[in-house]
Amino acid sequence: MDDSATVSAADIARLAGVGRAAVSNWRRRYPDFPQPVGGTASSPLFGLADVTGWFHARGKPFELSAGERAWQRLRALGDDLGLAARVSLAGAFFAYQAGIPGKFDRETDPELLALLNELTHRAGPLESFELLCRRYFEAHSRRLSTTPEPVAELMARLAGPVSTILDPACGFGALALASGAKTVLGQDSDAETATIAALRLRLRGVEAEVHAVDALREDAFAGRTAEAVLCDPPFNERAWGHDELVGDARWEYGLPPRGEPELAWVQHCLAHVEPGGTVAILMPGAAAGRRSGKRIRGNLLRAGAVRAVVTLTAAGPDLWLLRRPVPGQRPPSTVLLGEAGEDLSTVERSWQEFQDRPETGVRIIDLLDDDVDLTPARRRARDEDLGQAFQAVRGKFAELTPTLPPLEAADAEPAFTTIGELAKAGVVEVKHAARTDAEHPSAEAGDVVASVTGIAYVHSGLPEAVGPGLTVYRVDAARLDADFLAGCLRAADLPAASASTRIDGRRVRIPRVPLDVQREYGEVFRRLAEFDAVLRATAETGRELVRLGFAGLVEGRLRPGR
Repeated sequence: MDDSATVSAADIARLAGVGRAAVSNWRRRYPDFPQPVGGTASSPLFGLADVTGWFHARGKPFELSAGERAWQRLRALGDDLGLAARVSLAGAFFAYQAGIPGKFDRETDPELLALLNELTHRAGPLESFELLCRRYFEAHSRRLSTTPEPVAELMARLAGPVSTILDPACGFGALALASGAKTVLGQDSDAETATIAALRLRLRGVEAEVHAVDALREDAFAGRTAEAVLCDPPFNERAWGHDELVGDARWEYGLPPRGEPELAWVQHCLAHVEPGGTVAILMPGAAAGRRSGKRIRGNLLRAGAVRAVVTLTAAGPDLWLLRRPVPGQRPPSTVLLGEAGEDLSTVERSWQEFQDRPETGVRIIDLLDDDVDLTPARRRARDEDLGQAFQAVRGKFAELTPTLPPLEAADAEPAFTTIGELAKAGVVEVKHAARTDAEHPSAEAGDVVASVTGIAYVHSGLPEAVGPGLTVYRVDAARLDADFLAGCLRAADLPAASASTRIDGRRVRIPRVPLDVQREYGEVFRRLAEFDAVLRATAETGRELVRLGFAGLVEGRLRPGR
C-alpha cells in the first residue's frame, strides 16, 4: 500500500460501508483514531495506511478493492491540479487494453500500471475507466461543472434518435453519452477534459472526434453539420471573443452583444445543425429577456428558429429548443413557453402536445413587442386572468385564521438537562446526516427531524431518508415526548458550535418535567407551530393579493369596488 495515499472522511465512509456521520462519531469517541495529515479543518485528509491499520486493529471490515487502490495510487502520484491528466493517462491505458488505437505512455509508474492491469481484468476497460471518472468527479464536485444526468437524458430525448450529434462545449461527454449517437463531434477548451470525454465515448464504441479548442474562437467543425446539436455552454463569459469575431458568418441572426455570449452559442449551434435539425441548449434565465439581446431573439422568432423555451427549475437554467429553418418552408406561427416544475417528464409531454397542436403555443406575433421577452414565468403572469386570480386568492386569504394557544406566566423556572445527557441515558438516539454523502439516516414515525435553521418537526408516515444537513432524534416514547422535544429544539439557538459541519444539538437545554407535563407542553408546541405556519401562509397570500390587485387595476382586469 502507498504510504503517501490519503483519504477524506467521505472516502472512509464509502470504504467502510457506513454513513459519513459514523466517521465523525469515531473521530470523537476514539482518541486513537488517526489524526488528519492534510486538507482543511472542514475537509481533513487522513493517511490511508493509518486508517487501514486502525480498522484492522478493531476487526472492522475495511478492504480496498482494485478500483479503490488504483484511484488512491492516482491521487498519490501528484497534486490535485494534475489529477485530470493522470485520469486521462489511465483512460489511455484502458483504451490500449481494449484495442483502441491511440498513444499510451509506457513509462508510467509501474505500481499504477499493475493496479490498472488488475482492475481491467476484474471489471473490463470501460467499467474500470468509468469508476475512476466517478471518483474524479466526486473529488472535484465543487470545481467541475457537469450536466446533471436527468437533464442530459431529457435533452437527448427531445432531440430525437439521431446517429450523429455535435456538442461544441462537451465537457466530460455527458450529453454525448446520453444521446446514444454513433458519431460524436465535440469540442472543449480544456485539453484534459476533452481527452477524458473522447476516451469515455471511444470505450463505448462511439466514433468520436473531439478537439481541445474553444469553439467560438476556433471552430474545429467549420462548414460541417450534424443531425442534432446538444450544448451546455459556459454562462456569463465576457471574454468570449466579441471583438475578434465581428463579421463571423455564424452570426446569421445578428452580432451578439458583448454581454450576450449565450446568444453566440445559440447561433454557433444553429450553424452546425442540418436544415430541419434540432438544437437543445441550456441557457441562463436572463437570456430570454435581457434588452441587449432582443434584436437577435426577434430575428430567431421571425425565422421560426426558436421552437420552445422551458424553465427547468426556479433558479434556472432554461432549456431552449431550436430548429434550423428549411429553405422555402413557411415559418411556424407559435412557440412553446413553459415551466417544468418538479417533474422533468412534463417537458416531454408539453413538447409532444405542442407538436401535435401548435395552436396551443404562444403566438410569435404577440412576442414581437418592444421587449421580445421569452421568459416563461412572465408570459404566464401576463396571460393569467387577473380578475379571477384576485378573487380566488382573496377567498384563500379569508380562510386563513391564525389562532394563538393560551399561555400564561409561570411561577418558577424548572431544572434543565441537555440532549447530550439524554442521549447518554438512552432516552434519545441522535443520528446526523452528512452534507454530501449519499447515505442518510431514515426518519421513522415518531422521530424528530431538525434542521440547521432551527425548524423541527415530528415525522409521520412511512420511513424516509432525510436530506443533507438534517438530524434525526429517535426518542424513547416511555420517557420523552416527541412533540415536547421538537418544541425544545425549535426554541434553541441552533446550530451549536461544532468542529464538524454537521448539526450538533447535544447542548440544547430540555426542561426536566414528568412525561404527562411533557405531553401538555408538546400539544402547545404543536399549536404554536401551526400558528406560525398560518402566519407565514397569511403573509405570502397577502403579498400575492397585493400583487394581483396592482396588476389587475393597471391591466384593466379589476376596478375600484363600490
